[in-house]
Amino acid sequence: MDRRKFLKAGGMAFIGSMLSGNAFASLAGGASSKSGDPNGVQAAMNHFGVSESDLRKVMTAALEKGGDYADLFFEHTFSNSLSLQDGAVNSNRSNIDFGVGIRVLKGDQTGYAYVENVTLDDMLNAARTAARIASDSNASRVARLQEAPVAKNVYPVTASWEEVSIKNKIPYLQKLNDKIFALDPRVVKVSASQSDETSHILFCNSEGVMYYDYRPMGTLGVVCIMEENGKKESSRSARAYRKGFDFLNDDLIDVMAREVIGKTAILFGAITPKGGEMPVVMGAGGSGILLHEAIGHAFEADFNRKNTSIFSDQLNKKICNENISVIDDGTIPFNRGSVNFDDEGVAGQKTYLVKDGVLTSYMHDRISAQHYGVAPTGNGRRESFRKMPLPRMRATYMDPGDMTEADIISTVKKGVFVDQFLNGQVQIGAGDFTFFVKSGYLIEDGKLTQPIKDINIIGNGPQALADIAMVGNNDKIDNGTWTCGKSGQSCPVTCGMPSALVSKLTVGGES
Repeated sequence: MDRRKFLKAGGMAFIGSMLSGNAFASLAGGASSKSGDPNGVQAAMNHFGVSESDLRKVMTAALEKGGDYADLFFEHTFSNSLSLQDGAVNSNRSNIDFGVGIRVLKGDQTGYAYVENVTLDDMLNAARTAARIASDSNASRVARLQEAPVAKNVYPVTASWEEVSIKNKIPYLQKLNDKIFALDPRVVKVSASQSDETSHILFCNSEGVMYYDYRPMGTLGVVCIMEENGKKESSRSARAYRKGFDFLNDDLIDVMAREVIGKTAILFGAITPKGGEMPVVMGAGGSGILLHEAIGHAFEADFNRKNTSIFSDQLNKKICNENISVIDDGTIPFNRGSVNFDDEGVAGQKTYLVKDGVLTSYMHDRISAQHYGVAPTGNGRRESFRKMPLPRMRATYMDPGDMTEADIISTVKKGVFVDQFLNGQVQIGAGDFTFFVKSGYLIEDGKLTQPIKDINIIGNGPQALADIAMVGNNDKIDNGTWTCGKSGQSCPVTCGMPSALVSKLTVGGES
């Protein structure tokens, strides 16, 4: 079927100027030729029903007012979700998204338009809309289009979601439900959901870069409610990977069922501790939310280019203990935040933001990279073809240290250990952050004692980073369904870190 006819839906267009950079961001805890194949780009053009001639015409139109650069971002995304309630799968939703976004850059300014089809006339109209950001008559030329090589496909698919029916997915939700009920008689309710997404991405730009990326995503989440002596508690477990149908398996079901039971059961004996400033030991894995909220957003280059970030004048300066190195990485196999290419045609890569205590790099898109005179870092990401790319995190984590978690805890006379988190937010300019802790433990005289729950951790990013006194040797990525919000866009990310001692943070508990 001709996709141009099947998905010719209105030709809606939108013009946008460059975003100023919202100073508020948050994190919440989502069968064609594959990327790297020799015929990937040709397969993608066939998939979208466009020719190389069409692409050149559209980019030429985008540059006809004198723009410096133009790119086209084609997207065709299939998404599906299933929900289980009261012991049965009773909800199913599916969606198809299709269109192309056209961007023109002129200095620091951005013109952007999109259409929800790929007819040549509508693409040309959108290109000329985006071109109005520029006004001189010196049109730039479009370079010869060449497929960008893929060093390694970090999310190869063995079983495509597009080839799997609902009836093949339902048993896994049912198994998860039944396993949880079988593990503990206190379970009174289970809610579970499974979603999958497949995106076909075709990208090309006026520099001649061209790539095709086949992006899978699978998620599984469950909430367990348990009751003991009239008291109810709940917790959740979730996993997300850039994988196909092989993501779902019996081992995953078993691990998540036991995990959610353990997380919920411990809450029956948990207290909300007294608040105040105290040492906080961050457990390995999900504590990476500290990196994401406390410093990650502040390292995104658009905030620094505009002097919004508190780290705007700290590049190449020591900002923390020399034993600390922080990375943002787009190359971890099957990771939720990984990218073969970002949404600007830059290959996924591993970027050291902090190396041995020194701030060595921001996270760059093309605009900020040009401003700073450096190469883009592969952090230009967008929610969909309807949005412009921005510097965004991928997988943000810390290199391991040389201490065991037990040794770190043993140094704390009175404080808290935290290991389960729900969400967080940060004020970019001031660097102040907060995130919600679902569970953890009191630390008394160097030992974990009373379980705790439902507290907030509050701090300042640069200060918290400077106050990391010890780093464990147990580095871990949290492969949950983390989603990052920024400037009205959401992107899948991950985070992680080893256990670490922050010498003082504000714990919001009982007064």
